[in-house]
Amino acid sequence: MDANGDAPGADDDASGSAAVIAMACAFAPMAWPATLVFMNVAGEEQGLFGAEHWAKLASEKKRNIIGMVTNDTIGTPLGDQGQRNDMQVRLFVDGFSPLLKQYLEAQRASTSTDATKDLQEMRRALELIARSGGIDDTPTNQLGRYLKETAERYLPGFEVRLINRPDRFLRGGDHLPFLERGFAAVRFTEPFEDFSHQHQDVRVANGVRIGDLPEFVDYDYVARVAQANAAGLASLALAPAPPETVGIEIHELTNDTRLVWKAPKSELVAAYRIQWRESGSPVWQYGKEVGNSNAFTLKGVSKDNFVFGVAAVNATGQASLPVFPQPIR
Repeated sequence: MDANGDAPGADDDASGSAAVIAMACAFAPMAWPATLVFMNVAGEEQGLFGAEHWAKLASEKKRNIIGMVTNDTIGTPLGDQGQRNDMQVRLFVDGFSPLLKQYLEAQRASTSTDATKDLQEMRRALELIARSGGIDDTPTNQLGRYLKETAERYLPGFEVRLINRPDRFLRGGDHLPFLERGFAAVRFTEPFEDFSHQHQDVRVANGVRIGDLPEFVDYDYVARVAQANAAGLASLALAPAPPETVGIEIHELTNDTRLVWKAPKSELVAAYRIQWRESGSPVWQYGKEVGNSNAFTLKGVSKDNFVFGVAAVNATGQASLPVFPQPIR
């Protein structure tokens, strides 16, 4: 909050701002079937002011936002204890905790005799997610898996490490105002952090150069993280919208799993892809394209043992975000 002192922010967060500008320049000459918004916002350190304003407007205008990605502190693969990993970035992914926080805040704001309809609907939604095992399968979680999969496909040897929490421990960033309004939102951050180069006055202490200066940024690393972003953004922008009303039938006890869904509106879908994984796996392990139908039965694949998702695929093979199925009778 010092308005007078020298406070450069080369890593936190000129690195993320530069990556966003570079991606915007690369994407601009091309035509995209979806809208891509590249933005740098002000006031993050003072209270997420720019992101809060944008997210509030997006919520009021009911924007159809498939996903929001924050790049914050992506400038170096070095840590403050000599750690180094040039081929890894962390991706913070958690869509359930903000929903629970929103519900608890709404509950505290209401009185015992003022159980609003919205509050009841929020509670039912949370209970359904918990009962069906979907805590790790919110739209935010699906976005994280998608970005990991596409980045690692197009950048061999590069790892997107999924961290199952909204942000670093008790910390935050510009994606949180979106998360708290129900949008899918995630955060990219370098694999380690050197805190002598974050939130520090520029100085020399015990012979060590302190401060968030450009000399401590690894520009090749920033470029790799930007490429990881671009792979996911391009794939999402070229893909059809996700299928709608995805369900898993529960009207009889069976060791098979039958999934049903509706086609997305005004989209050219060539096929649908069912993905599934064991409940303890953070990423999809199995997949099957099932043609341009609206239902499919996986024989001998029990809904007791696996978690499922259904994605829409277009003629060029681009897939939407998978949708977690809700139980239907």
